[in-house]
Amino acid sequence: MNRNVILTCAITGAGDTADKHPDLPITPKQIADSAIEASRAGASIVHLHVRDPETGGVSHSSEYFREAVGRIREANVDAVINITAGGGGDLFPEVRDGVIHGLEGTDLQTPAERHAPVGELLPEICTLDCGSLNFGDMVYLNTADWLREHARLVKDAGVKPELECFDLGHVWFARQLIEEGLIEGDPLFQLCLGIPWGAEADTETMLAMRNKLPADAHWSAFGIGRSEMPMVAQSMLLGGHVRVGLEDNLYLSRGVFATNAQLVERAATIAENLGGRVQTPAETRQTLHLRQP
Repeated sequence: MNRNVILTCAITGAGDTADKHPDLPITPKQIADSAIEASRAGASIVHLHVRDPETGGVSHSSEYFREAVGRIREANVDAVINITAGGGGDLFPEVRDGVIHGLEGTDLQTPAERHAPVGELLPEICTLDCGSLNFGDMVYLNTADWLREHARLVKDAGVKPELECFDLGHVWFARQLIEEGLIEGDPLFQLCLGIPWGAEADTETMLAMRNKLPADAHWSAFGIGRSEMPMVAQSMLLGGHVRVGLEDNLYLSRGVFATNAQLVERAATIAENLGGRVQTPAETRQTLHLRQP
């Protein structure tokens, strides 16, 4: 059991949720404000996506990341910043006249394009999604060679990668990246559970993935929707860290919309009721051996 928990808050994500929550953070200011509130509520790390301020849809704009990160860094709050680098992998394929076409919503970027905001802003952590996946009705595309190239970019930037694993094979490939020297130091894994059609959000799946991690790995796990808080408790009991946030779940209870701060407070209460505590950002930097901001 882990009694000294790192608590990540995933602020907004990139999913089709802008019209499903009345106060989902969309603009860079809203994202930054929500991250600041989550940090003040006790989050150890804030994980950031950005969105198109006009539509609420997916965006990879360095300009929006720059504004959101700048506002957080200028605020009177300590926060470990974790920027997504996993965008630009969405493929909605359709075969027409014997040819594969990308339907509306297809959004593909090269590793260099995915890395651009990270290379400019140099957060303490960025995500590295460790494989492809049938992600609901689309394919999330991330080939082995793309991942190797991306891992090199992250390594050269001096940013710690958070190895996001949506299935057991992703853990296997992450170990391969470590073996090839593309991931340095004690690795940080995020086990992503409950996303159709990846790893299920249950004890057996979490345990199987945990048991395949390197001995020196730090790891965290999350579940989406109503499995969010049960996976907080389960991860802690199995020795891991935890993640919550509006990227993963929109509700505090049935029919009651949540804020990121409220989700952080609830997860922290779970940790405390299990006899643990949440690490401060300063403690998190020491635990994960992060570059000082």
